[in-house]
Amino acid sequence: MPMLSLRTRFTALLVAAVLFVMVVAAFVTASILAKPPEALFDLATAEKAEMARILLDADPTAATRLAIPVRAAPPSGQQDRELTERVQRQAKARGYSVDLLIARSGHTLGRDLAIRLKDGRWALLGNPGRAAFPLKPLTAYLTLVALGVVGVAVYASAVMLRPLRLLEETTAAISADGKIPKIRETGPIELRTTARTINRLAARLNAAISSRMRLVAAAGHDMRTPLTRMRLRAEFVSDPEERALWLKDLEELDQIADSAIRLLREEVGPSLSEAIALDPLLKDLVHELVEIGLPVRLGQIEAVRLLAAPFALKRALRNLIVNAATHGGEAEVSLLTDGDEAVLSIADQGPGIPEHLLGRVFEPFFRVDGARRKLLPGAGLGLAIAREIIDNQFGRVSIANRPGGGLQQTVRLRRIVQAA
Repeated sequence: MPMLSLRTRFTALLVAAVLFVMVVAAFVTASILAKPPEALFDLATAEKAEMARILLDADPTAATRLAIPVRAAPPSGQQDRELTERVQRQAKARGYSVDLLIARSGHTLGRDLAIRLKDGRWALLGNPGRAAFPLKPLTAYLTLVALGVVGVAVYASAVMLRPLRLLEETTAAISADGKIPKIRETGPIELRTTARTINRLAARLNAAISSRMRLVAAAGHDMRTPLTRMRLRAEFVSDPEERALWLKDLEELDQIADSAIRLLREEVGPSLSEAIALDPLLKDLVHELVEIGLPVRLGQIEAVRLLAAPFALKRALRNLIVNAATHGGEAEVSLLTDGDEAVLSIADQGPGIPEHLLGRVFEPFFRVDGARRKLLPGAGLGLAIAREIIDNQFGRVSIANRPGGGLQQTVRLRRIVQAA
């Protein structure tokens, strides 16, 4: 599950806090509006029945004036025995002589309280029963309040977290070469202040990155001239073995300068992408490496088309495969698909890399003493250049030790396109 943004978490916390207070308030309201005890209700009903009996027995015409129905028989509805017995017990406890009966009926009030008069007839008194708890109105009220709270919380969090959201969006917009885009300094004062601060930071970081790149480029180009002079002088060394050693060291220095310049070019100028077929490109690359004597073979290869810069991607894959073939004994290259990603695997048979050093393998000039000895040629920038290219191609590369020995380099490239 992806991690929620700060704005979402703050809004959820605010809503949860207010809703908790509302729930507590609802319980307090419910306790205030709670039904009275049954004994009080039963006593009130018994008192009502006794007073009605006394009034109607004393004045037979009172029933007509008060519109109280008087019948010869008790109510025909189903008798509520439990309620009748409870009210009668309360009446006897108070010393009342009323004879009563409570029955369910079609009356609008839901209950009929019937009392026997002294002439044997029954007077029917409407009895609303105990008041029902106002659940629906209270639920509707709390729902309306909750919706208002959510709306206010969302608005408040949006206003309060605008600077942090701006920082989050700016971080997500940082390009693969590390450049921080300039953002507009508009909106409320807090937002403008945050944008101004980010822009100042971006300007300083971009200037530092550009200065570093210019330094590397200048150093790489400036090294070419003395290297050329030293190579010419080495040709005049009389001892053949000594001359070979000089030329070998000069060739390595030239590779370092050339690789540094290539790495710089990939950082500042990623190539334009186009739709390419990756499987034939990979097969051609493996065939070229086999022709120059590298132990490389093809594994399972699936047809894949994606958007990428073909020359830059080929250079990156070449560096990865050459690294596996030269340092791992033999390289097996496989190409599969996983959803909308192309998954390229390069497995070798070498001794692997200590786990605590795996995170440094893509650092420039990094070497592993036991598994990547200096006896093999190279400037130490091949993996760094490969990762820079793959990052620019909207992909990612990882490396891990295989359970059976050797290394597994995995390249995942997104943006698979359908065949035309």
